Amino acid sequence: MVDEELMIFTWLKLVFIAFVGLVFVLNMVVLLWWRPRKIEDHFSRQGIRGPPYRFFIGNVKELVAMMLKASSQPMPNFSHNILPRVLSFYHHWKKIYGATFLVWFGPTGRLAVSDPDLIREIFTSKSEFYEKNEAHPLIKQLEGDGLLSLKGEKWAHHRKIITPTFHMENLKALIPVMAKSVVEMLDNWSAMLSNSGEVEIEVSECFQTLTEEVITRTAFGSSYEDGKAIFRLQAQQMVLASDAFQKVFVPGYRFLPTQRNIKSWKLDKEIKGSLMKLIKRRKEESSSSSSSSSSSSSSSGSPKDLLGLMIEASWRSTRNMITEKDIVEECKSFFFAGKQTTSNLLTWTTVLLAMHPQWQVRARDEVLRVCGARDIPTKDDVVKLKTLSMILNESLRLYPPTIATIRRAKTDVQLGGYKIPRGTELLIPILAVHHDQATWGNDANEFNPARFADGVARAAKHPVAFIPFGLGVRTCIGQNLAVLHAKLALAIILQRFRFRLAPTYQHAPTVLMLLYPQHGAPIIFQPLDHHDDVAEVDPFGPTC
Repeated sequence: MVDEELMIFTWLKLVFIAFVGLVFVLNMVVLLWWRPRKIEDHFSRQGIRGPPYRFFIGNVKELVAMMLKASSQPMPNFSHNILPRVLSFYHHWKKIYGATFLVWFGPTGRLAVSDPDLIREIFTSKSEFYEKNEAHPLIKQLEGDGLLSLKGEKWAHHRKIITPTFHMENLKALIPVMAKSVVEMLDNWSAMLSNSGEVEIEVSECFQTLTEEVITRTAFGSSYEDGKAIFRLQAQQMVLASDAFQKVFVPGYRFLPTQRNIKSWKLDKEIKGSLMKLIKRRKEESSSSSSSSSSSSSSSGSPKDLLGLMIEASWRSTRNMITEKDIVEECKSFFFAGKQTTSNLLTWTTVLLAMHPQWQVRARDEVLRVCGARDIPTKDDVVKLKTLSMILNESLRLYPPTIATIRRAKTDVQLGGYKIPRGTELLIPILAVHHDQATWGNDANEFNPARFADGVARAAKHPVAFIPFGLGVRTCIGQNLAVLHAKLALAIILQRFRFRLAPTYQHAPTVLMLLYPQHGAPIIFQPLDHHDDVAEVDPFGPTC
């Protein structure tokens, strides 16, 4: 009897295991075969095609092959037609399937959308139907669970709290601090001058250090030195993440106790622990001040730093409580996004001005006229630098820090004339939109800041053709800081130096989280002699 019961139990266990196995296999078949085929059929009936889905891997094999081939050689003649190199898969398949097509990243289908009218729907008129997709795990670890990744009510609450940090008047109060960091950097360059009176600088590295200074002061204010030490740790973590991105992605690999992963986990723990200690200390300092003194200091005109605003909100918030963990995650997000975006903008703009000396001369002429030869630009001066604004916009158009973004449909939705099923991911190729000749004209791949002479809205045939910082409610909150910092830094550089590309410079834009120069950006700087005629090149030459 016992043997019979044991046999029945064993049989039932085997049946259960077989059932679980069958369910698992069926789920895999649905996920990896039936669902992709159904999605392909759904879009095909609407006239949307794309490269055919391959079981499990999708189009990854072709994507990687195109990317490796495109990035194997620098670009000839310093061309700004970087789309075929940087977004090679989009450039290739657009020619075959049109501007709107379906591409497969493994079993995940993404609808490429570059029509400005459709982009406006996604980001503004119908934005409530779309949400930001989950970031890659390695990026999520770096950027934290802050504004970059939050959704819904919590995102709106955090955005409202943080926004005063990035009001232009608040940022203008940081100009003396920003300028001090720039001047110190340029003094170091001057000290490195060779006998020939020139110095070669790899500017992408220098601009990262410079941006770190400003970002840290904006985030931590009076706790700058402590914040700087913490962000140095995060910079180490970014190096590890960058290294991992250059290797073949293996699902679940980040959970294995490899040497790189163990080091990354330790850094993450140290960063969070240090931030928690800093937050607690700032809370103690703030609570020791009387309410009257705190109210007077808030109106004294000193900049509002991110950490102070978050701590203040954690005290007065009841319904949507701001925790210490929230503050930690926002500080991580701000440093990750702010440092990379601003340093890349400075790097590419410097490269462009070195490539196009007639615009460098024109920008310098404006800076010297408005700010003088050595005076540090004031907040009023910065506003008057219209030519420099045009140049920065053209740099952001040709070399946007983020080359693409993704949104996910939260429900079944109508996009233009297309029916988009719930869960569909939409790939918006920002770089392609910025280089589209139908919108920007035949010179779309040329450096021509004059196209922004009448402002951003009139620069192209469509107002949504220029989206370097996104669009709609989720527009990058730090764009004012990035542009102000870049404008100020470039103005001071132009006051002191003329510059050109080093002979070793190789034009090779590539993507590793953001758009950056694959082989660095070596630039030769020569001190400006203000007794000489500055306008050695006609500022109103044929390319202006």
